[in-house]
Amino acid sequence: MKQKERKKEKEKKNKLNVVIYDEEYVIKGSADQEHIKKVAAFVDKRMEQISNTNSFLSTKQLAVLVALNVADEMLRLREDYDELIKILNGMHKSNKK
Repeated sequence: MKQKERKKEKEKKNKLNVVIYDEEYVIKGSADQEHIKKVAAFVDKRMEQISNTNSFLSTKQLAVLVALNVADEMLRLREDYDELIKILNGMHKSNKK
């Protein structure tokens, strides 16, 4: 596949209807539809989990709480990843000696 064809393939936007917390959304993105479905299902599950223990929250408050939890998890994973890269780079340098 030529470089221009790959670039066009990446630029192609997928459009998909998903339901998150009983609300329908139209999602457009360059990710494949299966990935978009997986992300939507993940968010829906998190909203359901948190709403089960915090039934007094509005949908907006629930969405913000889910966003904060997911952002916290992502930042912690990024820190773990960065630490692992440092360890691997140290091991690689040690093996060169």
